[in-house]
Amino acid sequence: MTYAAITGWGACMPPAVLTNGDLSTFLETSDEWITSRTGMRERRISHVPAAELSTVAAARAIACAGLTAADIELIVYGSCSNEEQVPNSASGVQLALGATHAAAMDINTACTSFLYGLSTATAMIRTGVVKNAVVIGVELISRYMDWSNRNVAVLFGDGAAAVVLQATDTEEGVVGSVLGCDAEARPTLRVRGVGLAYSGCNITLGDTAWDFDGPQIFKRAVRAMSDASGRVLHQCGVTADQVDLVVPHQANLRIIEGVAKYAGIPMEKVMLTVQKYGNMSSATVPVALVEALEQGRVAPGATILMPAFGGGLTWCSMLVKWGQRVTPLGQSSAALPPATKTALELVNDIRATQDPHGRSAAGLSRALGSEMPA
Repeated sequence: MTYAAITGWGACMPPAVLTNGDLSTFLETSDEWITSRTGMRERRISHVPAAELSTVAAARAIACAGLTAADIELIVYGSCSNEEQVPNSASGVQLALGATHAAAMDINTACTSFLYGLSTATAMIRTGVVKNAVVIGVELISRYMDWSNRNVAVLFGDGAAAVVLQATDTEEGVVGSVLGCDAEARPTLRVRGVGLAYSGCNITLGDTAWDFDGPQIFKRAVRAMSDASGRVLHQCGVTADQVDLVVPHQANLRIIEGVAKYAGIPMEKVMLTVQKYGNMSSATVPVALVEALEQGRVAPGATILMPAFGGGLTWCSMLVKWGQRVTPLGQSSAALPPATKTALELVNDIRATQDPHGRSAAGLSRALGSEMPA
């Protein structure tokens, strides 16, 4: 039987750090307010496009696997912050990498995009469509964040990470997947102003207003991730105490704690990055996985649980069986150019381009329409 082992990994984090104190310079908030509610202290703001973050992360993952870009047969780009609708973003990464033999596809299931992409690429390898793949999770949410809305502006950050999958006869990689969608709740998380539904509203990318029903999202996220995790463990015949590490979507520390509690897994086994990167949407799981490897928290043969949820509300949980190698085979020289501005300066530049007509977020919501199809 063919499996899809994870043989390469790499992350690319923007160097500019936006602290809770920085946010308090233009929002009515404080470090204590944000930390007590979310567990977040910092997040990153990118000075380069998402495709550049992705290319560096993918190059590092490919080198880690001991491959070259020419070896890659598939690139899956998981994100909800694409720079263009057409052409797709994965093709831009293919071009930048020089991966001339690779197919290229985008997946947008919001925060679950990386894991949905991981499941998709695994299935394609296991069915013989391709022999290897690069799966990317990347977000550049800072560019379309409503920086006037405290409820969402404190939560999100930018970042990217990627993994390489390769066909193997050994039982490795994703050995179980449970995916689903709580579509009834899709209006609880919506970014108004992005997409064809708003094409007649005479707005720009910066003119966004976020619908974010925190209590509903919290309740449904904990329930869906916990249920999916229980189902995938049962599917694979694995008990909670046999899980070596949980690498969850980093939406909120309280949500992570709730999922771990319901799964019966102690927090000591949970990889956390929410405190320093915030919610990077589809990038949170792969970035946390890369850091777990770098910190020596992934042992050879480890069993890893990866639950997530995102807008839609999509949800999933995957069980990964790690191989024997936990160190890179090679290193890439790919790197970002230096950032010439601080994170606060970058955000203030974005804020200066938003809402050019002086509309408030509430006014923008009215301008875009208070009702959207479910």
